[in-house]
Formats: sequence, structure tokens, C-alpha cells
Amino acid sequence: MHKTATLIERVSIAATLALILSCAALASAQTTAALVVTDPALPRLEREIARLAKGAGGVVGVTAIHLESNRRVSLNGGDRFPMASTYKVPIAVQLLTRVDKGELRLDQMIQLQPSDLHPGSGTLTDLFNKPGLALSVRNLMELMLLISDNSATDVCLRLAGGPEAVTARMREIGINGIDVNRSTARLIGDWRGITQVVPENDWSPALFQKLSEALKPEEIKAAATRFDADPRDTATPDGMVTLLARIFRKDLLKSESAELLLDIMRRCRTGDARLKGMLPLGTEVAHKTGTIGGTTNDVGIVTLPDDAGHVAIAVFVKSSDKETSARERTIAEVARAIHDYFLFQPSVSGASQ
Repeated sequence: MHKTATLIERVSIAATLALILSCAALASAQTTAALVVTDPALPRLEREIARLAKGAGGVVGVTAIHLESNRRVSLNGGDRFPMASTYKVPIAVQLLTRVDKGELRLDQMIQLQPSDLHPGSGTLTDLFNKPGLALSVRNLMELMLLISDNSATDVCLRLAGGPEAVTARMREIGINGIDVNRSTARLIGDWRGITQVVPENDWSPALFQKLSEALKPEEIKAAATRFDADPRDTATPDGMVTLLARIFRKDLLKSESAELLLDIMRRCRTGDARLKGMLPLGTEVAHKTGTIGGTTNDVGIVTLPDDAGHVAIAVFVKSSDKETSARERTIAEVARAIHDYFLFQPSVSGASQ
């Protein structure tokens, strides 16, 4: 009788354990199912982005992430696009990485030489008339990001350790979709079609103008086509938005360095008709623009009102034969669609986190 009771107890215990395991498995499956539920309306937003993108001509790449919910939308998010001056964001990240390591100081004064004056946008040209010009690392970074000064950029790139160091930093943080390969002087020269090998120290706006004027129209056109297909100094929208998100979350740089970078980007003086172009007046956007030939870009972080969160957005346009104003309007329309979607749907019950 005792043996029989023991056997019954064992069977009962086994049955109970089986029931418990079965319930646990069911609960686990239900939890897993809940985790993979996505925002069912996001495909509609992606279709709207694709519809709006047609207005820019050429090829458009878009990725946006709502940073509080991790919901993402994308159009050609894994494709490569010329960064143009948006590549100044990863340069700034590597520069500030060296500052955080104590290899540079923000208040460190950098003596500038006549050979540091490079072609492109910026205001350092007037300052070079003054002998003994020196600017701090912080001043140079602000010129690079606020007004997209190319001379300041190439000095910052040198201080960051060169293009290889910037790309290496991107790889270290797990971002494969961003490559920095050339100075702005080299990049602009390649886009224009200047094939002469000119030592970096010999670059000047006057030399660039002379070499540029010697080019034939067909040479310039062919160079622009090559430039659009060149993998150097390119990024994927996915890669750029990942970088923006990590800057915002302050896990790449010391908190004060990340906040400095975001503060400068909030004060960016270029591209008012792009990401910010159709957003409500007063919307905070920390961003960086880029423009060269058929390329028009804007990347940044939009702060939504009413505690609805933040959205990191990268919009790239390449190989466009339309006017810059048409490309900018498309960027603005895409940004507004994304802004409004996440403003009115800041969270979705059951959405994947």
C-alpha cells in the first residue's frame, strides 16, 4: 500500500510539473509574441515617404527612429549616399572622443597657416588676412558645424587623426554604414573633376578656381556621375541615424561632450528650408546639412512637443537633376510627415521595444 501511494504521488507530481512547464511555455510564447508586435501603421508612413520622395528627383534615402519607442521607418535605408557636409558629424564625434581621452583640449589654440585655407563654404577667408591667426579647437568645431566652414573642417579632420581615424571610430562603435575618406578639399576636387595631384599643403581657393576653369563641361559632367557612384565619404541613412541616436543617448561621448555637440547642432545656421522647413515654428532641431552637385542632405534630431519624444532623421538626396529648392521641399515634406506621425502616436500598445 505504501509503495502504491508513493507511485501515485510520483505520477501526480510529474503531472503537476508538466502542467506548470506547459503554462510557463505558453506564457513565454505569449510574451514573445507581444514583443514582436510592431506598429501596424508604420508601413503607411513608409508609403507616404516614398510618395513624397518622388518630388526630389534622383534617389532619396530616409531613415527615422522615434528614440523613446525605437519604432523605425526607412526608404532605401541600407543604400549608400554621398554625405557631403553631413560627414562633419562623425568628424566631430571623433574629435570629441580625443578630447574626452585628454589628447586634445577644447580651449587648445591652433595656429592656422595660409595652406589651411581651402575651397568651399565658410568665412575663414576674411580672417586669414590677419597675421598670426589662431583659433581654439571649440571655435573650429563650431565653424565646421554652425556654418559648414570647409577650412575649419579640414583642420578639425586633421586634429581628429585624419579620415582613417574617423572611420575606425565608426567601426569601433559598431556602425558600418559611415565612411570618411577625404578632406573637403579632396572631395570637392574629385566632384569637380580636378585630376591633378596637388599636395594638400598647396591647396588654395585661387588654385582650385584656376584648375576648375580649365575643365570642359563634359569633364565636369562625367566627374559628377563618378562622384555619385563613389563609395568614399558615403553613409547609409540607417548608419547616420544610428550615430545620431547614440549621440542623443550620450553613450559614445562624455555627457558634457555629447551635450556640447547637440547644442552646436541646435544652433546650425544652414538648411532652414530642409528638415525645419515645414515644421511648426519654434520646433527644436539639432541638425547638419550637406550639399554638393546633385546631392542635398539634412540629418538631425527633432524634439516633438507635448512630451511626445524625439525623432532622429536622416534624409539624403543624390543624383538629382532638379533645382535645390525642389529637393529641399521634399526633405521638408518628409520631415513633417514623420514629425506628425510620431507626435500623434508617441507610443503604441504592444509595439516592439
